[in-house]
Amino acid sequence: MERLDYFIKRLLLIIPTFIGITVLCFLLIQFVPGGPVEQAIMQMKGIGSGEMCTGAGSAQSITDRQRKEIEAYYGFDQPLYKRYWKWLVIDRIGMKMPSYRFPNKTAWQLIKERFKVSIIFGLTGFLLSYLVCIPLGIFKALRHNTMFDVVSSIIVFVGYAIPAFAMGMVLKMLLCGTVEGMWNIFPISGFHSDGYNLLSPMGQAKDVFMHMFLPVLCYVIGNFAVLTLLMKNSLIEQISKDYIRTVIAKGGSFTRAVWEHAFRNALIPIATGMGGILTVMFAGSVIIEQVFEIPGMGRLSLEAIVGRDYPVFMGILSLTSILGLLGNIFSDFLYVIIDPRINFQKS
Repeated sequence: MERLDYFIKRLLLIIPTFIGITVLCFLLIQFVPGGPVEQAIMQMKGIGSGEMCTGAGSAQSITDRQRKEIEAYYGFDQPLYKRYWKWLVIDRIGMKMPSYRFPNKTAWQLIKERFKVSIIFGLTGFLLSYLVCIPLGIFKALRHNTMFDVVSSIIVFVGYAIPAFAMGMVLKMLLCGTVEGMWNIFPISGFHSDGYNLLSPMGQAKDVFMHMFLPVLCYVIGNFAVLTLLMKNSLIEQISKDYIRTVIAKGGSFTRAVWEHAFRNALIPIATGMGGILTVMFAGSVIIEQVFEIPGMGRLSLEAIVGRDYPVFMGILSLTSILGLLGNIFSDFLYVIIDPRINFQKS
């Protein structure tokens, strides 16, 4: 009953936390220079979109009436609290608002178009990270200070030290035929080929696999060091505790002590990151998607920020916040499953 009360409270706390996050970000973007009003003024004056309008002097050729009409069109003539209420309630956290960059599409329509790509990319990378790093961390713990441990640590840290975008560029040069004389094995960019719809189901799966192999590899390599060493150190810590010595002293084998007792407790720190499975389509892939030109959520969020497309940016922020908060609760739920003895005491 105490655990149920705890999870109910955590779910209810999502509401004020979400409002706090969105209010803060909503207020910030209202005062960032180069917003939709300034960009509309630049277009009326024939100034390129690449230039930034940051001063009042740049709008001297625009009358006050024209500026007020532009502000009214984007809703900037209303007080902040009314704009926020419209965004939160009337526009359904901005999902019904038209995009500033694509006025014929709402924020939700643009986000929905990227769901499939980001779920495949993010979920595959997330699961592979855990499926590879957990066994590797276990083997390193069981073979601590051996040659395998030393060599694998060097490989893991070298991969971790190389930034994701640099790793992506190197792999593109070596394996995508961008440099003469190198291998041309994988497609250079995109999520699928131009003739994707004409392929058989097996052909489509192979085409997506070839396009996703290098980006997913970069994503997994970036998570290698943290997850692997966390698993290794957690298992070593559990093996060194008294209850493991007690199991062995009572006649149990070391293998049984590790797999039936230490392993489960060692998974508790790993469960902290498992809540991130709910945000895999939004987080951790912006740079990789940009390097490989993948039309996913990460790239959409970057385009929204650079292009001052506030409805799309706030829509992505809202979904990320909600899923992130739910992910934290999911991590706590995993704690209970891994170790039923855990109790969430009242503060």
